[in-house]
Amino acid sequence: MSIAKRATAALVLTLFGTGCTDMAYLLQSASGHIKIMQAARPVDLWLTDGSTPPALKQRLLLSQEIRRFAVTNLHLPDNASYHRYAQLQRRAVVWNVVAAPAFSLTLKTWCFPVTGCVGYRGYFDEQDAQAQANALRAQGLEASVYGVPAYSTLGWTNWLGGDPLLSTFIQYPQGELARMLFHELSHQVLYVPDDTAFNESFATAVERLGSTAWLAAQADGAARSEYAAFDARRQAFRALTGNTRRKLLSLYAADADLPEDEQKSHKAAAYAEFTQSYALLKQQWGGYSGYDVWVSNANNAAFGALAAYDDWVSAFEALFRQEHGDWTAFYTSAKRLAELPRGDRTARLQQLKALDNGR
Repeated sequence: MSIAKRATAALVLTLFGTGCTDMAYLLQSASGHIKIMQAARPVDLWLTDGSTPPALKQRLLLSQEIRRFAVTNLHLPDNASYHRYAQLQRRAVVWNVVAAPAFSLTLKTWCFPVTGCVGYRGYFDEQDAQAQANALRAQGLEASVYGVPAYSTLGWTNWLGGDPLLSTFIQYPQGELARMLFHELSHQVLYVPDDTAFNESFATAVERLGSTAWLAAQADGAARSEYAAFDARRQAFRALTGNTRRKLLSLYAADADLPEDEQKSHKAAAYAEFTQSYALLKQQWGGYSGYDVWVSNANNAAFGALAAYDDWVSAFEALFRQEHGDWTAFYTSAKRLAELPRGDRTARLQQLKALDNGR
């Protein structure tokens, strides 16, 4: 049996032993990850390979500078992750499927070993993801499929070489590359099963705070300006989608007892307002179209998925300020939060969020 097959078998047996019974899905997950690992080579080998394009070598060197900064300045894990690189022949490494009812933003959840219950299902093959989305639509749910450039194995596969750098994100602008690495590494610091909003909000806070530190200490003026322009658009879009999400939540709650035709009419008006607001925002950006695909495919599932990345970010940023910018103390406090019962944890996050809003 080859090393790759033995590794796949080991992963399958490990996951099966923790309660995963969907063997077909488990196999595509394990084998998909192993293929990524097989494609990855140490960064040093890419740098000494004469066939590696100079532009890629520069990005790989930058990635290692960011990786060192993550350890020395942000106290993120110093391990095997992101010291190898894989060139993939596709635009995303994984495609996530999310689903929600016609008049709700509550995501359907799937439960897995290690990660617990999450509001998405990831596939290494886009056609498999689309097939799953179609099956969910046949059940009357709204479904959305989106490609993701990176994912975290939470440190569980460092024995296989760790999570690799990927062609799906290596060419990101400097600030965005730093954000990506800081986000994924933060999942190896703290991950709470069954609480996607906590996990993703924590990682998003780390990426935002960390990229700010990186740009201030390591980047030149051009990189800082590039990031500022990109981040301003991102924050404006997040504000728009956040406002729309709140409107939809209020609308669905208020319309719950109305006839379905009326609910559909009110929903259509809310989505039309969102599309019009985005068109105005796009004009302010000089026609920048980075969010066109998302907007054209926007539905309840897509809006529901956004919540996980936004809900508690300001709470974690407030916690970071409470710890006076001390990263180690911040992680310790976040871990204490994670240990609280779900209700107490949510209440504490709400308190922190209120502190941030009151600034």
